[in-house]
Amino acid sequence: MKIFNLIYLSAVLLLLCSCSKNNVAHTFELGDNDFLLDGKPFQVVSGEIHYPRVPREAWRDRLKMAKAMGLNTIGTYVFWNAHEPEKDVFDFSGNNDIAEFVKIAQQEGLWVILRPSPYVCAEWEFGGYPYWLQNEQGLKVRSREKQYLEEYRKYIHEVGKQLAPLQVNHGGNVLMVQIENEYGSYGSDKEYLRINREMFIDAGFDGLLYTCDPQKDIKKGFLPGTLPAINGQDNPEIVKKEIRELNGGKGPFFIAEWYPAWFDWWGTPHHKVPAEQYTGKLDSVLAAGISINMYMFHGGSTRAFMNGANYRDTIPYEPQISSYDYDAPLDEAGNATEKFMKFRAVIEKHLPPGAKLPAVPAPKPAAALDAIPFSSEVSIYEYLGKSKQSIQPLTFEDLNQAYGYVLYRTTINGGKQGMLKIDGLKDFGLVYVNGKRQGILDRRLNQDSLMIDLPSGKVTLDILVENMGRINFGPFLLQNKKGITGKVTLAGSVLESWDMFSLPFDKQPLKKEVSNAVNRDAPMLKYAEFELKNLQDAYLDMRKWGKGVIWVNGHNLGKYWSIGPQQTIYLPAEWLKKGKNQVVVLDLLKTDQQFLTSLNKPILDQINTR
Repeated sequence: MKIFNLIYLSAVLLLLCSCSKNNVAHTFELGDNDFLLDGKPFQVVSGEIHYPRVPREAWRDRLKMAKAMGLNTIGTYVFWNAHEPEKDVFDFSGNNDIAEFVKIAQQEGLWVILRPSPYVCAEWEFGGYPYWLQNEQGLKVRSREKQYLEEYRKYIHEVGKQLAPLQVNHGGNVLMVQIENEYGSYGSDKEYLRINREMFIDAGFDGLLYTCDPQKDIKKGFLPGTLPAINGQDNPEIVKKEIRELNGGKGPFFIAEWYPAWFDWWGTPHHKVPAEQYTGKLDSVLAAGISINMYMFHGGSTRAFMNGANYRDTIPYEPQISSYDYDAPLDEAGNATEKFMKFRAVIEKHLPPGAKLPAVPAPKPAAALDAIPFSSEVSIYEYLGKSKQSIQPLTFEDLNQAYGYVLYRTTINGGKQGMLKIDGLKDFGLVYVNGKRQGILDRRLNQDSLMIDLPSGKVTLDILVENMGRINFGPFLLQNKKGITGKVTLAGSVLESWDMFSLPFDKQPLKKEVSNAVNRDAPMLKYAEFELKNLQDAYLDMRKWGKGVIWVNGHNLGKYWSIGPQQTIYLPAEWLKKGKNQVVVLDLLKTDQQFLTSLNKPILDQINTR
């Protein structure tokens, strides 16, 4: 027994020693020109990865790829609407387990730069804000308004519980934390920024704090007492000049967002920029001792309904696509690109003496699946539950609905023709008369009116509205409600007495068995099962389809739309199973497809006219 106790005690001591070695507190400070890690100069070579855009099961593989390109640090936003989807309901589980993502990075020898903002932009729904903030009367985001600060404070304290213990000065790997996010492009209230900083400190973030802004806005977004960082500028002389002007003539110098490419939105060409346009710039920045975070190193996919949109007075509404490939060094599936290899060669030149990069992991295998026949199809009308009534149409927010679709229904007297007009359509509408589709209205194209003919008698008018993504940047953050946000008129007369049916589809829809004849004019849900022996990545081919969403094994893979440029949906092997798998497709426009096919590579650059 004594021998057993000695062995047990020795094992415990070894474990404790191992844990303490892996959780040694470090110092991370500002030198006159360099960051100082444990008192020694340290150049941050970072790349951005967003944990919700990558399957949790693939986090470690993506981080290994970062090491293989030569990165020593990972940057990531923290997404408020992912972690508090409803007021006071917090979720840090599954793909939202940001603490686990940070810990895996530490296990893989990577430092982390944390960006909890709480505003993130990021081509993400509402810039990361949860939809329900708009239900708080008078609440104004990115301001000193009392309700906003109170909700912000609650949220950032929950984030602090998860992540403050993972800072370098507590034995973790979080080097520094960003407050707000490109605030200078939005406002210039230094007191608001000061409140941000105090809330972060109160939440436990007692390490190095910084702000980041584009060059033209850096003075407005900088808060004295924090490190200023610059976005979108890679001329070493300009970077150093701008930061010195704000930081008492000193550094260190940090490019918080360096863009090797760009994102895409529906109906416009895929952005692709040759690596050669950036290798020289990367070389000069690293040679100058400037730290850098490339946005993005790996974009991944914006799944479910989490894509954002751009909108300004000078541009139309631009909802972003589901692929966040970004033409980044690591592609949507996590494979090294030509850009990856060329950036790796540049970074390798600047490694410390004796340091070597790990080998680049082999590409993930991908294969086209056998064509999948659908076993059943059901009209979206079969999913209408209990309605909510109102004289005037209610918004998604009025219905306490974050994303998805709402069906608006009213009954009117027919036997006439008239112009149907929707004030404030947010964002895509399908108009039906007695179940027959009359036309499409699209906010992107400023389409809000449609001439319709009504048969005689009582007529059922349905308008199915899709939230295509809340604006994520600029002053219109404050005008982000969804659905029908104004009145509906027919031939100039206001239509009243509406029934609203919520169709959030926040989970994979359950299969329904119905005996009714299929109405091909209605949006359809199609169901199938398929068997697999080998698990490999695939790209679902949506070129023959219209517009909709796909679920596989309970995972919402994102949106598709025939207008492009994205024509495929990435299906990660990590979410497939040996044996039986399930797929559900919701299509709004083309309901006659009987098979789902796939490819072994993506199509992200094909534009079609509707």
